[in-house]
Amino acid sequence: MIRTAAILSGFLCRAGFCLALLMGLTPAQAADNPARAAQAAADQLEAATIALQEAESARDRVAALTETVRAYEAGLAAMRDGLRRVAQRESQLAAQLAAREDDVADLLGVLQMIETSPPPVLMLHPSGPLGAARSAMTLAEVTPALQSRATALKRDLQEVQTLRVLQQSAANTLQDGLNGVQDARVQLSAAIADRTGLPRRFTQDPVRTAILISSTETLSGFASGLAEIAEGEISKSDADISALRGDIALPVEGLVLRGYGEKDAAGIARPGWLVAARPRALVVSPTAATIRYQGPLLDLGNVVILEPQPETLFVLSGLAEVYGSAGEVIPAGTPVGLMGGDSPEIGAILSLSGEGAGTDRTETLYIEVRMDNSPVDPETWFRTDKDGN
Repeated sequence: MIRTAAILSGFLCRAGFCLALLMGLTPAQAADNPARAAQAAADQLEAATIALQEAESARDRVAALTETVRAYEAGLAAMRDGLRRVAQRESQLAAQLAAREDDVADLLGVLQMIETSPPPVLMLHPSGPLGAARSAMTLAEVTPALQSRATALKRDLQEVQTLRVLQQSAANTLQDGLNGVQDARVQLSAAIADRTGLPRRFTQDPVRTAILISSTETLSGFASGLAEIAEGEISKSDADISALRGDIALPVEGLVLRGYGEKDAAGIARPGWLVAARPRALVVSPTAATIRYQGPLLDLGNVVILEPQPETLFVLSGLAEVYGSAGEVIPAGTPVGLMGGDSPEIGAILSLSGEGAGTDRTETLYIEVRMDNSPVDPETWFRTDKDGN
């Protein structure tokens, strides 16, 4: 009995816990449960798959497929975030278990001794019946704490096992999601190419457009000559989005890397935002707008210039693919292009799951807002989500 009490005392001292703290670990709240987050993401991907099937028969296939692509992107983003949280939780538990390795060994030893020692041995004490009674009282106080500690240890080990199984099963879910979003993008491109019936404010003249591009060296010069690319007159627009200023969503799900007028590593400052986005992310028109130009321009890569209201332009550059044609008037949320890059393989996604948010946003979209042909801070028009999702 003395040996048992000594081991118990040593265990409690090295662990640095009083009996009150040995009553078990507080479980994570359900809302912050990594396993549930990953499962919710899997449900999102399953819903996107159903939406893709239903989009086949939708009257407005472009709108249906747009929502499907965005649903896939949201599901994949949620899955990445869920796996990141799973990896962090597993790492946290592994570190905790490693730090408690000696204490756990003593705990298991004590529990095993209590379980295997015959009652007559436990009742013996050199000080006689009084010492045996005191030792029994000590054991009665400590045993519930030991049981609680053992239960907490079992729960941690089971959670680690669950998280590892979840990570292994995520590969199939991710692969299905990546295949689904790729299929949806292909169908969306075809649907946009087949689209008819959009109102038009003008028809682009390819010769005049080529002349304007070759004769200008700056975005300002090109923007000031946009009226020259039309065949005939451009119909007037009375559109007004002034009420939306400061509350317009970004055209792509991403993070602002560099703000208005901030210098890059080469010391070059541009009057716009640089937004980090995921490879092949869908870029949409943030408001109803007229496509004033789409295609390659200067050193900006593929560019889409949108006119949401007279004398106001949203310039989006850095796209790999562009949709629509100049002169079309498109509703808010209409796809105007795709970001570049290659969709990551399963192994790459899983390897990034333990890193912080944003590490998979490898593509950049440049956003410039021009009013009366002068750049203004995009922050006066667009809102940004600060949580990094």
